[in-house]
Amino acid sequence: MTTREIAEAFAELCKAGRHEDAGERYWSDDIVSIEAAEGDMARVEGRAAVLAKSAWWYANHDIHSVETTGPYVNGDQFALRFAVDVTRKADGERIRMNEIGLYTVRGGKVVEERFFY
Repeated sequence: MTTREIAEAFAELCKAGRHEDAGERYWSDDIVSIEAAEGDMARVEGRAAVLAKSAWWYANHDIHSVETTGPYVNGDQFALRFAVDVTRKADGERIRMNEIGLYTVRGGKVVEERFFY
């Protein structure tokens, strides 16, 4: 598959609310996930670590909505825009934010995801 084909399929799964399915299908086993934040999950490596980070996110937030826009493709990368509306379970604070995910593709798999917000 080309980067564009992967980007379009990944985006369609995200638009359908199937973010975990997108990762399961397209992440490489040695994927690197980089957040625009400090802390333990700022950079995680490997499929198991990224799945654990995702599980933490869902366990600690009530998701009201996520709107996905894109993909925007350039070479071996594509970007998606996420409009996120969540409530943190720890303190009840509702957060609305825009996030850009930049994905790098090699060998037909996403090898890096990098988030900007």
